[in-house]
Amino acid sequence: MQDTDPITVSHEITSLAELEELYGHPKQTSFDKEVSYISPHYKTFIEASPFFALSTVSEEGTDCSPRGDPAGFVKVIDGKTIEFPDRRGNNRLDSLRNIVQDPRVSLLFMIPGVGETVRINGKAKVSTDLTRLEAHKMLGKLPKSVILVTVETIYFQCQKAIYRSGLWTEEAKVDSKTVPTAGQMMQALSKVEFDGDAYDKAYPDRIKETAY
Repeated sequence: MQDTDPITVSHEITSLAELEELYGHPKQTSFDKEVSYISPHYKTFIEASPFFALSTVSEEGTDCSPRGDPAGFVKVIDGKTIEFPDRRGNNRLDSLRNIVQDPRVSLLFMIPGVGETVRINGKAKVSTDLTRLEAHKMLGKLPKSVILVTVETIYFQCQKAIYRSGLWTEEAKVDSKTVPTAGQMMQALSKVEFDGDAYDKAYPDRIKETAY
């Protein structure tokens, strides 16, 4: 029997039918946990989370950025709406640029020590309403804008990914000296003269002054 030429055989899944044949169908409970409003349990989870990842999209491409503050920084306004501040960053405005062009967003909430995560899909808008900015004041400083998200779907994700990664375990912690620092990466990639060592040494003090 002649061997199949691996170059002419594709192992890429290219249709929903192929995908469903490979994975089968989810249990009913996987659908039941998804709702179009912020239930009391989901509200509690969101308000206890100090960190989430924000995914945005536009014709120019996609983006995913980390967002963090003390727990409670994401405010549940009502059963369909949340809001959070846009704190100081690198000023690239990738997320904000995308939202202005295309309001579709996804958020993944995490709580240290908790295996479950909560996922939101919805539509976002950027606001500079002073009352909203005041509600997110930190250390006497206002954010430049607040992002409001209208929830379209929300559901929790089970612990499997966190369990497999051991994310919250002591054993999973990595010595920061074993990975490149921000200064080292910037020095290697920068098109202008950049002192990575000086950047790294100054950063602990600088972040205290520039976090807000």
